Amino acid sequence: MREFDWVTLLLLVMLLTCGIIAIYSASTTQIGNDFQTENYYLKQIIWIIIAFIITFLIIRTPYSVIEIMIPPAYIISIMLLIIVLFMPEIKGSQRWIPLGLFNFQPSELAKLTTILLVTKLISKPHITNWQIISRSFIIFLIPIILIFLEPDLGTSLCLIVSFFVILTASDISAFYIILIISPLISIIASFSLIIFIIYILILIYILFKTNLDKIIIGFAVVLNTFFFLITPFIWNSLKEYQQNRILTFIDPMRDPFGAGYQIIQSRIAIGSGGFWGKGFLMGTQKNLNFLPEHHTDFIFSVIGEEFGFLGCAIILLIYFLFLYRIVRKINMLKRKEFRFAAIGILAYLTFQIFINIGMNIGIVPTTGIPLPFISYGGSNLLINILAIGLVLKFLNERSIFE
Repeated sequence: MREFDWVTLLLLVMLLTCGIIAIYSASTTQIGNDFQTENYYLKQIIWIIIAFIITFLIIRTPYSVIEIMIPPAYIISIMLLIIVLFMPEIKGSQRWIPLGLFNFQPSELAKLTTILLVTKLISKPHITNWQIISRSFIIFLIPIILIFLEPDLGTSLCLIVSFFVILTASDISAFYIILIISPLISIIASFSLIIFIIYILILIYILFKTNLDKIIIGFAVVLNTFFFLITPFIWNSLKEYQQNRILTFIDPMRDPFGAGYQIIQSRIAIGSGGFWGKGFLMGTQKNLNFLPEHHTDFIFSVIGEEFGFLGCAIILLIYFLFLYRIVRKINMLKRKEFRFAAIGILAYLTFQIFINIGMNIGIVPTTGIPLPFISYGGSNLLINILAIGLVLKFLNERSIFE
């Protein structure tokens, strides 16, 4: 354990501690002079203990054993994603499998197993660009589709982000990255014909400057035009509440008592906290239950209301130090499989942090993504801690420094 990164572990413990405090406050309601507390914080502590026990076992287990378990784990996660589609709906979606004392969310497991399997396959020696793209695309596409059908747009986006970041970190040509990303930009730009035309002209210019064959440039234009044409069908395939979230993001006041309610109440909570906050357990938005899901997706608003700008700044500082240290350590990884997996894990964690805080302050649509290590939720917490445990294991392997 001489190479073990105790500083990263300490920062992780600090985030988890902040999470327990925030969950305790979010699950406590003031009724007159009395306080009534639900046991969410106790469940969170139990999940943390379980996660650390499993993480310790993973760190002590030879990676050759873990490597053998990756393909079966991926297959199991896909089977669970299929099974969950036949489960009863909870809050309008089918994301959880009831297991007696708790509900398990297979999409959280799928995020980690998908990243590990893809990085294992694309790290083989003498692999071509086409093999990297095709293997990554197929392995990622299956869970993305199944998770989208639940529907869980937030987790699907996490996998998409990891997919692109891992490809970018690999050795494939920048042209392939542009070719893969461009259809997504076309979907966004296609809401305005003028913007789409300007985007296509810019894309043609970029591809032309790379001295690509005219046939390849033509293929890229045709592909992007195809996505432009099918955008209306993609929009109509979204659930009504998903459409409302996107439209309400543009204008929260269009539905202040419906899709925009959470964003508006979250802004009010954070804004009312001022610099110092209202004090521990004193949040009025929480106590009066104006803000739903304040112990899960909108826990950052509780922190902002009760601990103010200062409390939010401290949380963001810990996150920055945590992520920055992992980024620096990743550069020490010599083995491609370890480096790609660590990058993929870091990508989806960073994306979750940005999206959750962004939707709490109203700069991104509400997607139902929890705040890593702080929001209440057993499945998300367990997988996130295990993911960091794997990164610590990669850093602890002596062979990576050779």
